[in-house]
Amino acid sequence: MSFFTQLFGVNWRQMQAKVRYRILILTLLPILLTLVSLVFITIYWNISYTGQQLFMKVKADLTVANNTLEQVQRRQEKELENLLRSWEFQNFFRANHGDKQQQADDFNAFLAERRIAMDLDFLRLINVERAAADPDLRHLLTKVKGGEPFTGLMVLSSKRLARLDPVLAERARLTLLPTPRADVPDRDAEDRGMLSRSLMPIVDSEGEVAWYLDGGTLLNRDTRIVDHIRDLVYDKGTLPERSIGTVTIFLDNVRISTNVPLHFFPRDGEDKGRALGSLVSEEVKHKVLTQGQTWVDRAFVYNDWFISAYAPLTDVRGERIGMIYTGFSEAPFIHNYLLNIIELGTILMLVLLVSGMLVYRGAYSLLQPIERIHHVVKAVQSGRNVRIGELGLEKDNELANLAEQFDRMLDLLQRRNAQIQSAAEQLELKVEERTRSLQEKTEELQRNVSLLNETRAQLVTNEKLTALGELTAGIAHEINNPTAVILGNMELLRSELGDKAGQVEEEIDLVIQQVGRISTIIRSLLQYSRPGEFNAPLEMHQITPIIEEMLVLVRHSIKKQEVVLHQELNASCPVQINRPQLLQVLINLVVNAAHAMDGKGRIWIRTYDWVVQDEPVGVKIEIEDEGCGIAPEQLGRIFDPFYTTRPDGTGLGLSLSYGIIKRIGGTIEVTSTLGKGTLFTIGLYHEAREESGLNPYEGLMLGAGGLA
Repeated sequence: MSFFTQLFGVNWRQMQAKVRYRILILTLLPILLTLVSLVFITIYWNISYTGQQLFMKVKADLTVANNTLEQVQRRQEKELENLLRSWEFQNFFRANHGDKQQQADDFNAFLAERRIAMDLDFLRLINVERAAADPDLRHLLTKVKGGEPFTGLMVLSSKRLARLDPVLAERARLTLLPTPRADVPDRDAEDRGMLSRSLMPIVDSEGEVAWYLDGGTLLNRDTRIVDHIRDLVYDKGTLPERSIGTVTIFLDNVRISTNVPLHFFPRDGEDKGRALGSLVSEEVKHKVLTQGQTWVDRAFVYNDWFISAYAPLTDVRGERIGMIYTGFSEAPFIHNYLLNIIELGTILMLVLLVSGMLVYRGAYSLLQPIERIHHVVKAVQSGRNVRIGELGLEKDNELANLAEQFDRMLDLLQRRNAQIQSAAEQLELKVEERTRSLQEKTEELQRNVSLLNETRAQLVTNEKLTALGELTAGIAHEINNPTAVILGNMELLRSELGDKAGQVEEEIDLVIQQVGRISTIIRSLLQYSRPGEFNAPLEMHQITPIIEEMLVLVRHSIKKQEVVLHQELNASCPVQINRPQLLQVLINLVVNAAHAMDGKGRIWIRTYDWVVQDEPVGVKIEIEDEGCGIAPEQLGRIFDPFYTTRPDGTGLGLSLSYGIIKRIGGTIEVTSTLGKGTLFTIGLYHEAREESGLNPYEGLMLGAGGLA
């Protein structure tokens, strides 16, 4: 569901599909485009021209502020000149009779009275020698030429202010306030003071300068100048409602005289203190103080955005010592700007609404026949058999002709659909009949293929059994006779040696035992072709003694190799097996493991109880080596008879082992990683589960296929 549908409950796509709505949209589109263009043009004008006018205004305000500051300095200089020319000053200055101390006291009292009347912070009379010795007046003395006075700005330290008046040093101190978007202050307070200082030379009757009249104003905390400029450029009616105009004088980047409010509340128009000691933003400081340029742009002033103008202030030496600022808050202008856009947008929506209603009412009677045609088309699409019929229009009307042709087309379409439906039903019957026939033939073919596969597998098995039977019979005939001769000769040897036979008794017994093992192997080979004749008896045995016996028997087979056998024999559950056959399996697996390690390595033999659902069901035997491993493509064939990868192997060892384990219902599994080693796991049940009716060789083939 689209946003428009969720907001107004109307499907926009359905509206586009209706002709009346499309005509309504096409009619209103030029009006909409015109009004939207008007809105954007208004926005552009507000941004371009109104913004430029704001910047031009604040720049003009800055010029007024600069001129006003200069006028204040000139007025200060003019008042000193008027004082110098006054009769009282000349009378006190030229008096040369009576008590000198009393005369000096009276003169100082006169100067103090005039200082207050002139709104100066200090006023003194100083002779030429002291003026020349004062480092703060040296630069002013260079400006005073021809007896003309000079006024300029000057920055003095706290100690130098105290020499003029201790009160000035105390008044100049301002605690610095951390300010957003400004540098972090490197000190707690500003002790320096900015002075507007005037030096007036006093010429005697001979035309020589013997005295100077030194007076001035400390700008720190002096709000008279900034408030006068504010009242001059930001009088009532010059700014929107809730907007404030501010003026500031900076010493370096610190506000020392300002009417920027510390906390401004536009509802009651009251400011809670002045932001004295706050800092100018870093970007303004860099451009005005560092680069010496004028800033005319929006800037962050203490805690809000202002349309601002900054200009650098220079002292009597021409060095930048601070700034003068004028500006007004930006938020009321943005508020008025957004309000204008909302008003314009509201007017736009009202005009569109009225226009849409008028167009809709005018197009309703014209589009009603089209609406009728549309409903009939939707009904036909849903499967209903309806027609347009009479529309109440004249016969030569285009919509009436369209409705008549559409009804004829629907009649023709209905007849064609009936013919197609009849043909489709006949075709469906034929397809079902052919499909049933094809399914029957497919099932018959599958049965024939299955029978052919079974027959082929049986033929292959019979051929292998025949070859194995012939091979086994030959081996049995050829080996049984030599083994009988060996046994006879060993008994004869024991008899002939007599008492000396004890020295080789162990070797004789081992030879006889191995000949017996050969006989056992022959019987196992014969068992593949005649399994019914070699049913070995099964008995209960512990696995650990059998493993230990196996280790003794394989010792001679692997003694030439550097093979280390590790035993972990933890099995305790007895199992039903044939001891010689299991010995044969284990010996075969250990010998194969030794051959896979190329002369040296380790073999692990582990036994543990086989537990299923917390109940012991038998024993598991693991034989693991760190030999060359078996490739994945060979892993599925290692239990096949006559399959071997060794040049001197017969391929019967693993086949025979697999057949022995499977005949007692056990399991034999193998996992191998090429280049790392192989693990054989034999599972033997507590009670053997002999597989009845299964040819041992056939069981071998099926088991090998399962492992693959």
